[in-house]
Formats: sequence, C-alpha cells, structure tokens
Amino acid sequence: MIDNKKNKKKILIVGGTGFLGYHLARICRKTSDITCISLSRPSKNKKLKSVEYIRCDISRKNNLKKKIIKKYDIVINLGGYIDHINKKKTYNSHYLGCKNLINFFLKKKIELFVQIGSSSEYGKIDVPHKDKIKGHPSTIYGYSKLKASKYLFKFYKKKFPFTIIRFYQVYGPNQNSERLLPTIINSALESKNFYCSSGYQNRDFLYVEDATRAIIKCFDNKKIIGKIINIGYGKQINIKKLIKKVVLIIGKGTPVFGKIKLRSDEPLNSYPDLKNAKKLLNWKPKIDINQGLLKTISFYKKQNRL
Repeated sequence: MIDNKKNKKKILIVGGTGFLGYHLARICRKTSDITCISLSRPSKNKKLKSVEYIRCDISRKNNLKKKIIKKYDIVINLGGYIDHINKKKTYNSHYLGCKNLINFFLKKKIELFVQIGSSSEYGKIDVPHKDKIKGHPSTIYGYSKLKASKYLFKFYKKKFPFTIIRFYQVYGPNQNSERLLPTIINSALESKNFYCSSGYQNRDFLYVEDATRAIIKCFDNKKIIGKIINIGYGKQINIKKLIKKVVLIIGKGTPVFGKIKLRSDEPLNSYPDLKNAKKLLNWKPKIDINQGLLKTISFYKKQNRL
C-alpha cells in the first residue's frame, strides 16, 4: 500500500500569508505538504486548512535557525514588505531576507529554490524586457530584488538549484486593498469620486491563477535551473484605459485624472518578453484582462455585499 502522505512534496512558501502566497498555497495543498512562514498570522479570509503557519522574520538569520526545523523539497520565496516607503525594511526583507534563506538552505539538499523577483529589477529599460540579469532599477524595491538575484547567481557553479521568476502586475481576488486595482474597484463600487494619476503609464497585468500556474510548472523541471523567467501577460494596457474599463463594468464611480503626480522613478512602459516562459515552462497566460477583471470585480462585490 502506498503512503500518499509520505510521497507528497514538502513545500515551504515564504510570505505565504500574502496575496500570491495564499493563492499558491490554496492550489498546492491539494497535492503537497505546505508550510507558510511570514511575519504575521494569516487573516481570517486567507487561513487555509491543512496548511502549517510559522511566524518568522527572514531578515534575521538566527530567527530562521530557530523556526525552520523540518526538511523541505521546494522553497518559494515570496517574502518581503509590500510597503516600499520604508527603505530599510524593504532592503532588509527583499535582499537580506533572500540572502539568509539561500545561506540557510545551501547545504539542505533541496530540489528547488524559486526566487520571486520583479519587473522592477529592469527599471527604465526598453520594452519588451528580455530575461536577463542586467537591469537599471530606479527604486529601492527594484534594487533590493536585483541584488538578491545577483547573490543567487554566485551559487550557480555550486549547483544550488534555483530559478528566478520575475512577475509583472499580478492581480485578482483577495489582493491587499491598498493595491491599484482593489483601490479602483472598491472606490467605484462605493460610487466615489476618486483621484488618479494622469494614467499615461502602460502596464502588463497578469491574473493570479496564471501566476500560480507558472510557479507550479517550475517543479520537477531541470531546464529552469539557473534561469531568469519573465512572467506576465505579454501585452501592456494603458492605466487610464484600465480605470475606465473598471468603471464601465461596475457602472458607477468617477475617476478624477491628473490629481496624483507620477513618481519620478516610475517607468512609463513595462511589459515582458515571454520567450523563456514558453520555451522552458511551456507556459502562456490563459486569462485576458477582461475575464480577469470580471472575476476580480465579482469577488469585491461579494466582499462588500453590494
């Protein structure tokens, strides 16, 4: 008789109580043994049955030694502060935290370390962004993520099994209410007049189910070791057009454009080349912006009971 529990992969999701971590854990728990570590406990609507939760500050290496006791097959690093205003916490969580995780798991004989990077690592370079280590980040967040990527590559010859996935704008149900799309959706649902930037920026938006599918496709895949893989929809949409689309679907809300200044470090265009995603992962996005918005808006309607 086969012991299914014994044959399950043991997966550690760092930052597992966050938006993407929650969705990833929700899918992976069906076939794997999942542990999530994070600074905070999961909120009531993000707590999952059969998932182990550990509170841990990855920027403190001694904390890792005390908290991570079990052996894991796969480690997925989604950890780090989402509020990038605090530069010290951003740097410590996204760079030092990653560095500490790498050094901790270096001799643990894991199958795979998935570093979740960011399109911010490229900065203001020409689009579409190619999957490469070079970048010119203009924010502390992008700088910290790129530094973490470069640190990983120091261990490539030591056969540390890693891959770097650089996501673009991931969105969907249960995202932090302060992020762009939840803010727009909730403002529209409440029939508010809400301030926006000019909306001249163009961004690539990827639905969360497509994002989690890309991570899972890394498992048991030797072709992705030591590679950087851009994951996005592959096409950008104008922010002003996106906001108007949300308002049109909901049927209320009034955006007031030009009231919020664009950040000086903000690129006007950002979308990826998906060559490595298609070649190495056999992955491409399935859910377009119209489908994704309908699913996301439906979630927030139910949440707001509107």
